[in-house]
Amino acid sequence: MVCACVDIGTNTTRVLVAEAQGGRLMERHQERAFTRIGAGGRIADEKIAEVAAVVAAQVATAKRLGAEHVRVVATAAIRGAGNRADLLAAIPHDVVVLDGEEEARLAFLGATSTYAGPLAGRIAVVDVGGGSTEIAIGNVGGAVEWWASTPIGSGALAERHLRTDPPARAELDALRAEADAALAPLEPPAPTRALAVGGSAASTKAIVGAVLDRTALDRALGVLCSDTVAGVATRYGLDPLRVRLLPAGILILAAAASRLGQPLQIGCGGLREGVVLDMARTL
Repeated sequence: MVCACVDIGTNTTRVLVAEAQGGRLMERHQERAFTRIGAGGRIADEKIAEVAAVVAAQVATAKRLGAEHVRVVATAAIRGAGNRADLLAAIPHDVVVLDGEEEARLAFLGATSTYAGPLAGRIAVVDVGGGSTEIAIGNVGGAVEWWASTPIGSGALAERHLRTDPPARAELDALRAEADAALAPLEPPAPTRALAVGGSAASTKAIVGAVLDRTALDRALGVLCSDTVAGVATRYGLDPLRVRLLPAGILILAAAASRLGQPLQIGCGGLREGVVLDMARTL
């Protein structure tokens, strides 16, 4: 069965088209657009029109590539928008607005089902988005036993604190303090392994590799502080808009790793993969 997920996030709108067979995915197509809705408040009218056009184009692409079923989901940016009904009405497709629990469950399913290596024991999945961060803990093949969704993400955090290019030390200190404070109340059960998914994790992997321990995260911040956004984007093949948000994303990842007591290993899939797998299981 070929299915597709369009994911409207705080920073990006993405589509994944994949064939699901026996709990595994064979990717056919993936693309993204930096739509930058932003977190909370009111979505601007011009942004509603932009996102609606992007979603329509991505749904059309998915169907052209053979998707039998397409599910459009929205996350923190839409959950917290005062005029989310206006956006949903403008999109020519049904949209499922995920709550934090469902977002965490689907990210866990996508990450644990697509990870390239063996997984055993209690697994944590950290999904840092633009407007929220979800953590889910459970056993592979089993239900999520613990989850948390906190309204802190790379987009909103960067907007509050980043003013200079490259970022100043005082700005990083403010990012770190807010990220640590947001995750400090969490009391997750101790995992045997932790995976990280989402745009911040994938972009950090391009800079320092697939294992994000404290040394690697500090090294990534050092890279971001030693060059301009444009310079880092060119050196590592990243989108400048993503690089601008990356210090905030990295410090949320660092706070999550600290709370879990484990380094973060970059996952191969996340929310979109989870949505497609969930569709294949339930349709």
